Amino acid sequence: MRTLISNIKILAQTEAADSNKDKVLGLEMDTLPCLNDAYLVINKGIIESYGPMNALPAEQFDKTIDATGRCVIPTYIDSHTHLVHAASREEEFVMRIQGISYEEIAKRGGGILNSAKKMASISENELYDISVPKLEEAIANGTGAIEIKSGYGLSTQAELKMLRVIRRLKESSNIPIKASFLAAHAYPLAYKDNHQGYLDLIINEMLPQVADEGLADYVDAFCEQGFFSVDETEQIIEAGAKYGLKAKIHANQLHNSGGIQLGVKHHALSVDHLESLGEAEVACLQESNTLPVLLPGAAFFLAMNYQPARMLIDANLPVVIASDYNPGSCPSSNMNFMMSLACTQLKMTPKEAINSVTLNGAAALELQHELGSIQVGKRAHLILTKQIPSLEYIPYHYAHNIIERVIIS
Repeated sequence: MRTLISNIKILAQTEAADSNKDKVLGLEMDTLPCLNDAYLVINKGIIESYGPMNALPAEQFDKTIDATGRCVIPTYIDSHTHLVHAASREEEFVMRIQGISYEEIAKRGGGILNSAKKMASISENELYDISVPKLEEAIANGTGAIEIKSGYGLSTQAELKMLRVIRRLKESSNIPIKASFLAAHAYPLAYKDNHQGYLDLIINEMLPQVADEGLADYVDAFCEQGFFSVDETEQIIEAGAKYGLKAKIHANQLHNSGGIQLGVKHHALSVDHLESLGEAEVACLQESNTLPVLLPGAAFFLAMNYQPARMLIDANLPVVIASDYNPGSCPSSNMNFMMSLACTQLKMTPKEAINSVTLNGAAALELQHELGSIQVGKRAHLILTKQIPSLEYIPYHYAHNIIERVIIS
């Protein structure tokens, strides 16, 4: 089936057919290739051609979509989520309003341990059933590929349950989904004073089963004071590497944890969060291919300092924005809002924000050769906006839905 989208006001993030660009660096992020008054042809879910309307071939199409006054951009790529979780945690939201810190809530058995307690009491089928609408909501908000982590299990049975649900979502969804094994998210109460015992459980019992069933694409760990030290995190990612799992590390959210340097040392695909960042960490990233993934939604919801995006961009690094959708620190998968935060709080321009959630987001999931830009041969995962005056209007009009239709293949 061939579909024509005609009269596109602005076709954004266009890329030549022979281009091998896999990400956008530094100040180049403020450049966004676009065509005005354009058309785009989709054939069997793949971008077949695009160009200016005055060059549209005189051909017949099975379906035509008139995009007059509307923009078309690639769908968002959300490279960091905890979408599969058993229940919300609004009671902790109230506690934070009352002045109790995120770290203090965790010490009281809240936070990740709270989610783990709820995860233990839900069946795999129940978990799948409540996860499907969460994924559908993310897609409706413009997400065309997503990463989902385990990490609310903290036991072999519960971690495998989460990963099996993610696999079922992969099989039932029409968008690419990558799974990250994150048993090293927090120490269960039973291992509070026996860290090595839990590390051994992850490495010797959980990882072999995860690998045997092919349940994960990546291995992750929360490298942070009060959670997993640099040495402990290193044990996890080295063990994951033996099974072919690349690392994606939670790093430098609450403190300057050393997670960035560790990620670079082990060629991690990305280091994520980065609220606590200095010149040494930036210099380290400059000497690597490890991607800095910023999660402004968590900083917003926890009322923390925001990530220094401008420092990273000025250092010629390829900034990625993701949602960190989770029940405790960012109960939202809305990437439109994350772009608005990137602009208003991280001081990124709208073009930089769009680059950060399209091509750079795709690179953070190793999907840059099939998604993230408008290029002949890539999958036709597209956002058709409502009638809007400009691309800048997308993050500007933050409290409103600017999407008319999400096209997935």
